[in-house]
Amino acid sequence: MNIDNQTNAPDGNERDAVSVAEAARTTIVRCLNDTFRTTFAGGQVMLTQGILALGGEAQRIILERVRGFDEFCTDNDPHGEHDFGAFDHAGQRIAFKIDYYDLSLTYGSENPADASITRRVMTIMLMDEW
Repeated sequence: MNIDNQTNAPDGNERDAVSVAEAARTTIVRCLNDTFRTTFAGGQVMLTQGILALGGEAQRIILERVRGFDEFCTDNDPHGEHDFGAFDHAGQRIAFKIDYYDLSLTYGSENPADASITRRVMTIMLMDEW
């Protein structure tokens, strides 16, 4: 590794390589999250008590809104992973959050970009339950 003698930091080429690797990792995580969110395949979807209390028809609509959600921006998606979203439904603010766990759901995943070692869990909730 080339080290800049003044800052002990990687040189420009190494910083560029790290940036490219981070961007590639983010792209993979975003694609995995989008696939999970739109299909609900490859993970678990959890509904909170507040969502369950809304009843079956509201749940159906909310699940479809989550599947079709595409309003990601720097405010709700600062890391570009598409792991959080929020929208209004019948006067209530609804949110979803995707978290990354190991396959046993015991610990956080060591690498959310690796689907072979990561189990995604999406919680859909009333924003009040956050």
